[in-house]
Amino acid sequence: MPPHRRSLPGMCRNIVPLNNLEPAATDSECHDAAVQFVRKISGSNAPSRANQEVFDRAVAEVERATRRLLDDLVTSAPPKNREREAAKRQARSAERYEAIRVFQEQKRAARAGA
Repeated sequence: MPPHRRSLPGMCRNIVPLNNLEPAATDSECHDAAVQFVRKISGSNAPSRANQEVFDRAVAEVERATRRLLDDLVTSAPPKNREREAAKRQARSAERYEAIRVFQEQKRAARAGA
């Protein structure tokens, strides 16, 4: 399989799945996802003035593609509840940060004992 086709272990945590939500994803959500995607790909949170136009154009193109994708996808699965999905994301985040906290605590303890 070509490298660009391999599955990646997870995705950028700031980009949330927008397909099959009730109510459907808004244009604002598509825009926010596009901004996060372009930031991730470009490696820049805020482009320089020299790159602002290119950055904005990329966001607009990704936003249009995202909207088209979401509008054209079909599924037989029942729509996802937004609040429930948000709660799941928050729970995963809390677990992740707790695991980091425990690891750092163990690391400090090991250094203190060495």
